[in-house]
Amino acid sequence: MSTYSNSPYHHGNLRQALLEAALLILEKEGEAGLGLRDLARAVGVSPAAPYRHFDSRAALLEALAVTGFQRFAARMEAVAKSEPDDPMAAMGKTYVVFALQNANLFRLMFSPLLKREARPGLSMAADAAFDTLRHVVGGDAKTGRIKALAAWAKVHGLAVLLLDGQIAIRAGEDTEALVGEIISSL
Repeated sequence: MSTYSNSPYHHGNLRQALLEAALLILEKEGEAGLGLRDLARAVGVSPAAPYRHFDSRAALLEALAVTGFQRFAARMEAVAKSEPDDPMAAMGKTYVVFALQNANLFRLMFSPLLKREARPGLSMAADAAFDTLRHVVGGDAKTGRIKALAAWAKVHGLAVLLLDGQIAIRAGEDTEALVGEIISSL
């Protein structure tokens, strides 16, 4: 495994440094490239140091997924606050672009290996992201939830199709413009 830090970690917030290094490793090597000992080496700390913050690899993966949902929710909230002409289309495009720009993190966030019911922090972060969409959709508790689930299913499906290469991007085609056109037609 290669080192992702130019200098060893010496002070500050070790947990955050580990998460940032893990995000880099995740994006370059995927989930399979993440190990606590390798992460310690990348940050320049002892092999035992990460265990003070993450008691297992599963805890690290959960923390990465929570970080992903927090970053995702922040983007969605920024779109909602910008009051676009078509909030649903703007949020849908933001969703898909986030997935494309953070492919491995996105896959981890929605991995069936991370059981939300057993991980309260992950469940709360995922729910907060969904609540942003639910707020924009509006409606009462039941109809708003159904509308939000329908919108989520559509954009999530589009994101996964693009990530898996099931939708061919033609030479010279602007992916974000294509995403915008597809979402606008939903």
